[in-house]
Amino acid sequence: MNLDGYAFVAIGSNLGDSVNTLRQAVQHLARLSTTPLLCSSLWESTPVDCPPGSANFVNAVIRMIPRSNETPESLLQKLQAIEAEFGRGPKKVINEPRPLDLDLIAFGSVQMKSPKLTIPHPRAHLRRFVLEPLAEIAAGAVLPGQHSSNATLLAQLQTAEVLRRIGTLE
Repeated sequence: MNLDGYAFVAIGSNLGDSVNTLRQAVQHLARLSTTPLLCSSLWESTPVDCPPGSANFVNAVIRMIPRSNETPESLLQKLQAIEAEFGRGPKKVINEPRPLDLDLIAFGSVQMKSPKLTIPHPRAHLRRFVLEPLAEIAAGAVLPGQHSSNATLLAQLQTAEVLRRIGTLE
């Protein structure tokens, strides 16, 4: 699968009614896409590198087709505005609990690193909570800078993360 024209966004939450939050967030994300979103299942996952006592997350990945004038930076700004609408404030602690987390995983075949954004997401290929839903909707795709498909990366991943499918975004 060729990634040109597509953007992939990982969505997650571990505060409040996470399932409902993600379903509402998808409605906001749909407004940023020129076609209907392709959504993975919802996955409950154990926290990774989070403060002690952090609740499990609910995660998913969506594929969208950004508008023709969209850039990775402009899409990131819109994602951060959606996070703020859902009550996410400035980070105080790394990987702290949050009502909504929207991470731009890939933007077509773009590879870039700036102070505000690295594309593709630098840890996407190392995290089951990203790879599992990503492989569900784009198994054969290869993230820029990788040599193996998402499905192959998932099969080779060795991590203590525990995931379970808990539903859909509809």
